[in-house]
Amino acid sequence: MTSSTHTGPKWGSTEMLPLPGRFNSAVRALAAERFAALDANWKDVVFERELELFTVDDALAVEKEVLDSGYRFDYSATASLESEPDKYKSPEREAPAFAEGASTNGRKQVGIGDNVIRKTQSVTGPVALISKVEQVMDYLTEGIPAGTIAVIDDSGGTLTAPIIEDFAGVICLGGTVRSHLGILAREYDVPTLMNCKIDHLVDGDIVEIEVTAAPPAADAYETGNTGHARIWLIENEG
Repeated sequence: MTSSTHTGPKWGSTEMLPLPGRFNSAVRALAAERFAALDANWKDVVFERELELFTVDDALAVEKEVLDSGYRFDYSATASLESEPDKYKSPEREAPAFAEGASTNGRKQVGIGDNVIRKTQSVTGPVALISKVEQVMDYLTEGIPAGTIAVIDDSGGTLTAPIIEDFAGVICLGGTVRSHLGILAREYDVPTLMNCKIDHLVDGDIVEIEVTAAPPAADAYETGNTGHARIWLIENEG
């Protein structure tokens, strides 16, 4: 027999996504460790004693270890941002300035959006512009400051899903009230505005989101009858 000229990975092709790669690597390492301890032929083990190498409980343990480490699905969370960068602009450049004079009681209107859950009172707090996995990881490990209102683009709904319930409110620059983020907001009762257009905002700006506004009607996105919830700047940190 001639020796094989195959130079690819022993266990098949390299995974395209990080989560399968991390999971499969853990499976391979555990199976190799247990096989070495058995002191047996591979063919005898793999066809007759495979559960001595890896079990369902092992799979659950590997999955738990990955998720407990803080891993969240960064590929799906950032895919749309990477594939369509022009569509998901930075929050501070999302829309032109609102008309001068749109202010009341010392507040300046800096945005509009579609309210997901109608509340009896508006929500006020400092904004945090979130667009990177590293920011979410920091919040997971260190906690979210009380009263924080997240400002995210459309793909950020996936990015922030693991911590969505800890925000005082959410301003989303895309989607509709029927989007996945809207569903999560209702499930966790998080005051949220979708499909927002905003002026320049920076981390720490104090805003009020008008979640007292009525959510859009069923045909609102077909008729254009949207954007009735206002966003007010109370104090600028920039």
